[in-house]
Amino acid sequence: MPRLRRLSRAIALAAMALLLGAAACGLAGLRINTSPSIPLGLYRMSGMPVARGAHVLLCPAQTPAFALALQRGYLGAGFCPGGYGYLMKQVAAAGGDEVGFAMEGVRVNGRLLDASAALPMDQGGRRLPRYPQGTHILGPDQVLLMSTRRTAWDARYFGPVPLAQVEGVIVPLLTWQHR
Repeated sequence: MPRLRRLSRAIALAAMALLLGAAACGLAGLRINTSPSIPLGLYRMSGMPVARGAHVLLCPAQTPAFALALQRGYLGAGFCPGGYGYLMKQVAAAGGDEVGFAMEGVRVNGRLLDASAALPMDQGGRRLPRYPQGTHILGPDQVLLMSTRRTAWDARYFGPVPLAQVEGVIVPLLTWQHR
């Protein structure tokens, strides 16, 4: 019995240390990305302004597109309003940029983005929504968030998002590519 009690205490202490370590990392602005939408790895929140090319952390809005993403598992549960998990994406366009949605993909200022054609079905064979075709000039309070991964859940499906949803710019500390 004493041996089992010592083992239980050791496990409890290890779990507590892990939780405290995770909380300390969060308070220090460290974030771990496990989604292949941007390079996998460890990132740090920065005070940098949101700009084209930056990686950002955002809380998804409570919209039908994000509700579907949560329901189907494209997006995890988390601490954002509505129970959504954070997303990490790259800013492909910002206020003043011209964004076009078409069958062949998404264009920013006339340039077709790689791997940006919306897929008709997900990997489970379920129909995917797509953002309506057309050309838009992003307002100063909007950003377009994309991934270079063909199967990512990004603006192809939910469109431009309000800048207010962005929690901040994240900068990589240690990353590696997903294969």
